[in-house]
Amino acid sequence: MVANERYIVLFPENMPLDAGAPLLCAGITVYSPLKYFGFAEPGKHIGIVGLGGLGHVAVKFAKAFGVKVTVISTSASKKDEALEHLGADSFLVSCDQEQMQAAMNTMDGIIDTVSAVHPILPLIGLLKSHGKLIMVGAPDKPLELPIYPLLMGRKMVVGTAIGGMKETQEMIDFAAKHNITADIETISMEYVNTAMERLAKGDVRYPFVIDVGNTLAATKP
Repeated sequence: MVANERYIVLFPENMPLDAGAPLLCAGITVYSPLKYFGFAEPGKHIGIVGLGGLGHVAVKFAKAFGVKVTVISTSASKKDEALEHLGADSFLVSCDQEQMQAAMNTMDGIIDTVSAVHPILPLIGLLKSHGKLIMVGAPDKPLELPIYPLLMGRKMVVGTAIGGMKETQEMIDFAAKHNITADIETISMEYVNTAMERLAKGDVRYPFVIDVGNTLAATKP
């Protein structure tokens, strides 16, 4: 494949193609708002909602920026993964009213990676005055947006998606410098239909990456 160099991202030598590939989507989607909204600096406190393909990468980038990170999830079973594997500073179960109440007005910003319909009022309550709730997930139905909590704290709900070529190259270089890659499940081309079935059932932890090279090599006569 031949492409104009303007649209090419150069991978540093220490960046693996398989675990680096999802960064071109998930990585830049969370890196860009961290930079744009001023959360890529020590001393900030960021919440990450959801610990899937976007969320786990968001934790890695935020920690590399020196930010305090709280993972917010409906599932308490993800606590060890968030704290031990990804290095988050704290963990909130969003359906635990006591935990959520204790964390109110403590976060500078929240990156919401959830693509299912969910209430955002509890998340707005976690924000300090002037805090920002950044939506990067894409629910297929409208969410209810309460206005009064925004008025009282001059809070914002914003959306963002991916980034430009210059910023994507910056993100890849930063990821290589800090040894950030996506956690992946590598599959062969023959497994694609099964992978799609698993995706439909929600039986997916991290991004699927198709090993095209080995698949092609295995089919050669």
